[in-house]
Amino acid sequence: MKKILLIGSANMDLSMNMLRVPEPGETLIDDGGIAYTPGGKGANSAVAFAKLGADCVFCTKLGKDAHGQKLFNYYKECGINTSHIKVDAEAPTGLALVMKEADGSNRIVVYPGANTTLSNENIIEAFACNPDAVYLGFEIPFATAVAAAKIASAKNIPIFIDAAPASKEYPLESLPYLEVFSPNETETFEYTGIMPRGTESCLKAAHSLFTRLKAKYIVIKLGSRGAFVYDGKHYDLVAAYKPDAVVDTTAAGDTFTAGMTLEYLRSGNIKSAMRYGAAAAAIAVSRKGAGASVPTEAEVFDFIKRKGN
Repeated sequence: MKKILLIGSANMDLSMNMLRVPEPGETLIDDGGIAYTPGGKGANSAVAFAKLGADCVFCTKLGKDAHGQKLFNYYKECGINTSHIKVDAEAPTGLALVMKEADGSNRIVVYPGANTTLSNENIIEAFACNPDAVYLGFEIPFATAVAAAKIASAKNIPIFIDAAPASKEYPLESLPYLEVFSPNETETFEYTGIMPRGTESCLKAAHSLFTRLKAKYIVIKLGSRGAFVYDGKHYDLVAAYKPDAVVDTTAAGDTFTAGMTLEYLRSGNIKSAMRYGAAAAAIAVSRKGAGASVPTEAEVFDFIKRKGN
């Protein structure tokens, strides 16, 4: 079993279902319902790793509040190693406002709270678990993610980054050598100014990223169009699986990247890993919620068998 140290965010999601997002100045009345559900890109990925068969050690920070306690209990129930989850007595647990439209698309606003207080000392302690890989996102401060990456690099531990949320101000050049750097379409545009619409623009965007950071692979997530991979010399497009239904796209990207990372660690083949991640994401979008939508390893294998390679 692969051990993955995931250093990232933990949020409680306030999910709001609506027919559509209101226009500026418009008030809508909607009966789609609201719910508090576990979320946060780091936590979603941690749940995905645990459900897909990894030993996931989650390094994050929660507030000393009801949301934090609920999330901590949920992570334990999911089989996540919680030994390096810290509690901040002052800052609240991170909160994400998730606005979900009838077509399954979503818009998210994150209030990071305790995620911003994750310290280098917390991270150094977590490396005592001796992981096979380190997985990072940017819902924690970018400087904290860089510090974690540099510790991993010094220990020759492969580094995987789900590059969200994005900012063109991030000094990507400060990151050490990465195994995989994976933004989605809008994040790629934010980093490069190039929207990856087709093969040519994907290649230009990936090449642009290669001029700013050192990575074995750039994997650009393209939603229903699949994912684009580039290693500095060669590129390929891995098609998405057609989901049985599109109910909620929240955490689809987190599920894809986590599934891809785990399968890559097991097989060493990036394209088969991307197909595995695509299958996991296709199942996730057919279900409601963030972490709750993530499939198990058995469900992914059954889906691939049913849909074909």
